[in-house]
Amino acid sequence: MAETDTKFVGPVPQVYDALMVPMLFQPYAEDMAARVVERSPNAVLETAAGSGVVPRVLAPLLAAGTRYVVTDLNAPMLDQAKARQGPGQIEWAVADALALPFDDATFDVVCCQFGVMFFPDRTKGYAEALRVLKPGAPFIFSVWDSLAENAVPRTVWDAVLARYPVDPPRFFEKVPHGYHDADVIRADLAMAGFHDVQVEWVSKVSHAAKARDAAEALMLGTPFRMEIAARDPQGLSALVDATEAALIAHFGTGPIAAPMRALVVTARA
Repeated sequence: MAETDTKFVGPVPQVYDALMVPMLFQPYAEDMAARVVERSPNAVLETAAGSGVVPRVLAPLLAAGTRYVVTDLNAPMLDQAKARQGPGQIEWAVADALALPFDDATFDVVCCQFGVMFFPDRTKGYAEALRVLKPGAPFIFSVWDSLAENAVPRTVWDAVLARYPVDPPRFFEKVPHGYHDADVIRADLAMAGFHDVQVEWVSKVSHAAKARDAAEALMLGTPFRMEIAARDPQGLSALVDATEAALIAHFGTGPIAAPMRALVVTARA
């Protein structure tokens, strides 16, 4: 994994939150919140929380007095999350999911929405989740299915390949959509110490007001922005235009409603 693949800095958190979250993440945040709440937890830890879409949905649903700790490796993303959060008691902490600063057997649920794909050592991250969970408590996380099952990112990826046919940038293919083999996920969790693993394929619909919003979300609201800036400093604006044109060709000039699919995993010790 390239160093830039985990850097959500500069203008990325704002673009990510304004455009990416409503297009891709909001429906799955509602799904994640429902799964956590049904466990009636007294203490919840969220890792790799990004700009805070899950806390915005989950915090108002938790029972009074529930401890909810929200963490992310990137301080700018956590700052964006805190700025957008409504009323509710949340503990915020910049923390590495591979080295959590919490005692053993502390939490009733650990959750992570679309974050484990960015872990440089997933087994280590899973082992940390297991360590801070109370015995028998669940670790719930989601990952994107393949590009083939996610129409908007696939269309954008095809436009990127067309523009860079030789040695194309691989961020979308290898990171957000590069960890969707259920057998591999189960094996990684077993290596970390989990034994009861359930995998569900959850389909939703992604929405964008217009193709430009979707193009800017994926080109400017992810670490892909830094990958392109490093290899083609003058090419980012033209790439946004090219991906917008590809999206219009595929979905038309109006609002986009496209299929998307993720794997939601629940693991217990």
